[in-house]
Amino acid sequence: MRNITMTLPTAVPSMVWGWKELLGLCKMKVVAVMLVCAAVGMALATPGLPPLTNVVLGLAGIGLASCGAAAFNHVIDRHLDAVMTRTSRRPLASKRLPVAIALGWACLLSVAGVALLVWQVNHLTAALTFASLIGYALIYTAFLKRATPQNIVIGGVAGAAPPLLGWVAITGQITPEPLLLMLIIFAWTPPHFWALAIHKRDDYARAGIPMLPVTHGIPFTRLQIWLYGWLTVLATLLPVMIGMSGALYLVVVLCLNARFMVWNWRVWRGQDPAAPIGAFWFSIRYLLGVFGALLLDHYAAALAW
Repeated sequence: MRNITMTLPTAVPSMVWGWKELLGLCKMKVVAVMLVCAAVGMALATPGLPPLTNVVLGLAGIGLASCGAAAFNHVIDRHLDAVMTRTSRRPLASKRLPVAIALGWACLLSVAGVALLVWQVNHLTAALTFASLIGYALIYTAFLKRATPQNIVIGGVAGAAPPLLGWVAITGQITPEPLLLMLIIFAWTPPHFWALAIHKRDDYARAGIPMLPVTHGIPFTRLQIWLYGWLTVLATLLPVMIGMSGALYLVVVLCLNARFMVWNWRVWRGQDPAAPIGAFWFSIRYLLGVFGALLLDHYAAALAW
């Protein structure tokens, strides 16, 4: 009896932490931002409201596949995560979850997401989602992240895909407009992530990951953030230049860009140690603001008609 009572407390928690740890593999906050961008792509793809079925099932499929890609990232990076302060408490890095279960979970989510898109949305959306999954989970995480300081730039293509996926889920075709939305995220990704990389430079150095601040130094990285910041500003103005958006979007995005570049300027100057992490957190709000402005302008124009 004594042995039974002593083993019960260790058996029960394993049943309790399961779902919490599995959800922890999904990077839900990151996926939520991706789904917002995908939803905006859906809305901009049609003058009126997009079909509700395509919206719900499209976002569900894209979301499941994105969660699967995030889980694969946890599996592949578990040894690196274990030596970094920022990631050491992740489920696999801290060994709170068996690798086999995490791998099975990643496969289940990915297959379910792509299959749902094939079955209920369209084959092109499914193919592009699958390509993005492979691009992030394998090409970026397993290869680029360890191979080159330009990992964020090259791998940014996969992370920039959500608005294209949303657009194609409604229209079934690729046109220049969603590629422009992709360009905005692609240009935004380096200043966004390199700001975090400066803040966590010692973590990346300890893990042996060739992030730009580790390989080329912090002053060079600050300059790249400043330059890529201006590239992002230019990309956000292109929707107005091609007639995709109007005056309302222009006013909002100019205000957002001004604040965005103030943060990037503070990082570039290098006089405020808190500037990189502040710029990182603002950049998330900035991207959501840009896509929110696109959405607001789109429906304001529709109502004006």
